[in-house]
Amino acid sequence: MNLSPEEFNPYYLPYIQLATKSDITESLKQNLISVVDFYQSIANDKLEFSYADGKWTPKDILLHIIDTERVFAYRAMRIARQDRTEMVGFEQDDYVEAGKANSRSISSLLEEYKAVRNATLALFNSFSVEDLKAIGKASGSPVSVRAIGYIITGHENHHNNVIKERYL
Repeated sequence: MNLSPEEFNPYYLPYIQLATKSDITESLKQNLISVVDFYQSIANDKLEFSYADGKWTPKDILLHIIDTERVFAYRAMRIARQDRTEMVGFEQDDYVEAGKANSRSISSLLEEYKAVRNATLALFNSFSVEDLKAIGKASGSPVSVRAIGYIITGHENHHNNVIKERYL
């Protein structure tokens, strides 16, 4: 990863550092397998467990990962297509509450995760080198298409690390 500091808000650096591969599509492919395996390994009684009031369950976290990937892939597409309109942020807590992940089966959440990831892979595979270097503005800060790819995988790695530390 040879990202310059101008390609992302410093807030995202910890996520970028958690991306496991230097090639974006390889990182996305690797996580497709590891994330599905990880969630399938979690005992059913832990999937709807929250370690404190107001904290998300593993199912909530998985849906948050899915929703966030959709938002970030959309941002990447807009930037690559040279849309110069600034993109606003989104309220993740509202998304989690409205998503009602705990009323769904883990298999339905994982099917949705795989569908979204495969769409993200197809999108990133369509980008040229110039597209990946393109920079737009989201949530008040510059971000490149390639930084978004690393943020997607690092973000899910971050949340899965939290599950391992606090839920299992």
